[in-house]
Amino acid sequence: MPFKVEVGPPQISIHQGHTVLVTEPNGEISWPSDRGLYFFDTRVISAWALYANGEPWQLLNGGAVTHDAARIHLTNHALLSEDGPIAERTLGLVLARAVAGGVHEDIDITNHGGKPVRFNLELAIRSDFADIFEVKSNKIVRRGRIASHWSEAAQRLRTVYRHQDFERAVALTAQADSPGVYANGRLSFEVRLAAGATWHACLLYELSDHAAPHAAPSDCAHEAHRSPHARGRLAWQQRVLKLRSGNEEFYRFYRQAIEDMAALRLPVEGTDHMVFVPAAGLPWFVALFGRDSLIVSLQSMIVWPEFARGALDVLGRWQARERDDYRDAEPGKILHELRRGELAHFKLIPHTPYYGTADATPLYLVVLHAAWRATGDDAILHRHLPHAEAALEWIDRDGDLDGDGFQEYQTRSPVGYENMAWKDSGDSMIDVDGLPVKGPKALCELQGYVYDAWLRMAEIYAALGKPERAQALRAKAAVLFDKFNDTFWNEEEGFYAYMLDGRKRPVWSVASNPGHLLFSGIVPEERAGRVVARLLAPDMDSGWGVRTLSAANPAYNPYSYQNGSVWPHDNSILALGCKRYGFAEETGRIARAISGAAEHFLLNQVPELYAGLPRIPAGFPVQYLGANVPQAWAAGSAFMLVQALLGLEPDAPRGALYVDPSLPPWLPDLTLQDFRLGPHTLDLRFWREGDATRHEVLRGDASLVKRRAAGDARRRLRDGDAA
Repeated sequence: MPFKVEVGPPQISIHQGHTVLVTEPNGEISWPSDRGLYFFDTRVISAWALYANGEPWQLLNGGAVTHDAARIHLTNHALLSEDGPIAERTLGLVLARAVAGGVHEDIDITNHGGKPVRFNLELAIRSDFADIFEVKSNKIVRRGRIASHWSEAAQRLRTVYRHQDFERAVALTAQADSPGVYANGRLSFEVRLAAGATWHACLLYELSDHAAPHAAPSDCAHEAHRSPHARGRLAWQQRVLKLRSGNEEFYRFYRQAIEDMAALRLPVEGTDHMVFVPAAGLPWFVALFGRDSLIVSLQSMIVWPEFARGALDVLGRWQARERDDYRDAEPGKILHELRRGELAHFKLIPHTPYYGTADATPLYLVVLHAAWRATGDDAILHRHLPHAEAALEWIDRDGDLDGDGFQEYQTRSPVGYENMAWKDSGDSMIDVDGLPVKGPKALCELQGYVYDAWLRMAEIYAALGKPERAQALRAKAAVLFDKFNDTFWNEEEGFYAYMLDGRKRPVWSVASNPGHLLFSGIVPEERAGRVVARLLAPDMDSGWGVRTLSAANPAYNPYSYQNGSVWPHDNSILALGCKRYGFAEETGRIARAISGAAEHFLLNQVPELYAGLPRIPAGFPVQYLGANVPQAWAAGSAFMLVQALLGLEPDAPRGALYVDPSLPPWLPDLTLQDFRLGPHTLDLRFWREGDATRHEVLRGDASLVKRRAAGDARRRLRDGDAA
């Protein structure tokens, strides 16, 4: 059994939808801290603690039993009561919680002593209604007023925060074996227990804003597995692509990824209960993100293409229609992040939504094409073609700031982001001397995304009977291909520039970003091998995955956010890019690194990122402090690695699934169940036979599955012959 790495500080996090509860391991919410009950980006409970006659309870064990439920076992310290002393560990307290809109909390206390006991159970609870951005920055400003009202008859404590037209409220209703009283900021119950007896209370937390209140689950928390939400989650897991393998490590990695994606689904308003868009990650990013949702949709296309439907729909609704410098918005641009807290409500932050991303707009087009190819549904194209055409116009008009044919970015907002690609930390764009690059910045992968988007949209226009439009986009892509490869290529190093700086000079820092060019197909065949070799050189390959920045760069720091750390999603894109150029062995090497890292993390759950320290014998991956877990595109890496290893290329409009499987020796077999190709469902088995990989169709129409080199799809897309 490998050493298991636990990510993040000791805490318990559970959530469902836009409700997130983060507590200490004993279930309490300490003050001051960043823990609490969050509802639509507002902390509605900032302190929560249980006492017995003023004494705290002692933790035995506790944790999240599912993503939306927790169970914590506590016992008492020695107590003094009116009826005499109560010895330590006489009382057992089980605290169970379930989240589903609101929160249902169960408290069960059992007297394990030989005589009756009597004491006061006290709940100290406080609400600060702080915005999540203020909590993260530890700079909380009270702008409105908080009022609480206790109804003894209804056993209900309602606390409301109002600031002009902004409102949040939490209403706690107690249903206990003895009535509660509220005074001095504490809700108290007198507990009388005969020997062996149990006392029970349900605490129901209803959360509300201006819209309809989010009620607490009606069933007790120990019945959470029978709730409508749990049944819906199970139904979703039964419909997605399932995987079996003789390699237990890889199976667990994939299985946990399914669990994580189930946990991170946000329902799309106005659709049925099976349409979702993935939240970015827990606990800080349970919100709509453009880039994250689109990349996760690409990763999950073989598993659940409806993620793409949801992302295309909701991001299309929020597509910018006018210029707004404060929010870095221009017509046709796809959003970066949407928040719903107080700061966003009063536009004290630009996330209403904020459009500070240069890559989400071309990625929207890439996802539109991929969703169509996975589902064969022409209605997707007709529904989103206006959004796609607006995105194409944005690429030409605003994505290219100076008209030189390359995509650049630079914020116009006084509070905008310095960097607007997936490496969006302020210090992530580093020159060869280790110093920050000055913009505007033309990142290499932005050019690749646009090249890919133009070719994919060309195929869409051809399918819609618009050959002239298709031809024009292919011509633009060809021009970009030549210009990019003339400008960004370093023949001596056999690698591409990280970016062009504000003076249009190539930045030759070695980073993982050029790996995305393989995914996009903008690399000539004769150069691909050198790019792959450079990505997997010792200064880039940590053994646990490819680093974000070369260890030879002066700014390299394995513990940094994006200057030497390892990101699983980044590696999954690199792996698929390697496969699309025929580098099957290297694809398997990257997949093995990420799967091996997953085996060391608790629950086989890969976090957002981890340290880029080199792998050593008997070593293990080291956590990055502050990494989100679960995190959507980290989980999605498992799905994209499966696609890369098997060379899966859906083409539902033409009734074909192309495969190019190359299983490495460490992964001798994979079986896929419920693979959906348009209206068809397939079960597929892949296995190694000598050095070759064979396949068979176990269920479904075998004529749909065709063997074709993965690189053929890229070449056919480029040449306008995708069939």
